[in-house]
Amino acid sequence: MTKKIKTLHPEGKKGVNIDYEKYEVIKDAILNLLNTHGSITFKSLNDTLLLNLEDTFEGSIPWYVITVKLDLEARHIIERIPGTAPQQIRLVNKPQT
Repeated sequence: MTKKIKTLHPEGKKGVNIDYEKYEVIKDAILNLLNTHGSITFKSLNDTLLLNLEDTFEGSIPWYVITVKLDLEARHIIERIPGTAPQQIRLVNKPQT
């Protein structure tokens, strides 16, 4: 039996149980991109992870990106930058550059 994690949702909606290893792969990829770029549009995040993980990740990468991104927002690790269109995200408490 594989280890699972119950994800959270920033609006208090019901989370989903997903494979812990897949969660960690996507989480690490998101955090690495944000550490490198400071902020990134959601589309660029999704496109980059799709390109970087498509040969090694089993499952719908866009679905996992959305699910893990929402979980990280709910845990106050990342945040949407207010007033940005298209939506941009950044790490919480990261110094502005």
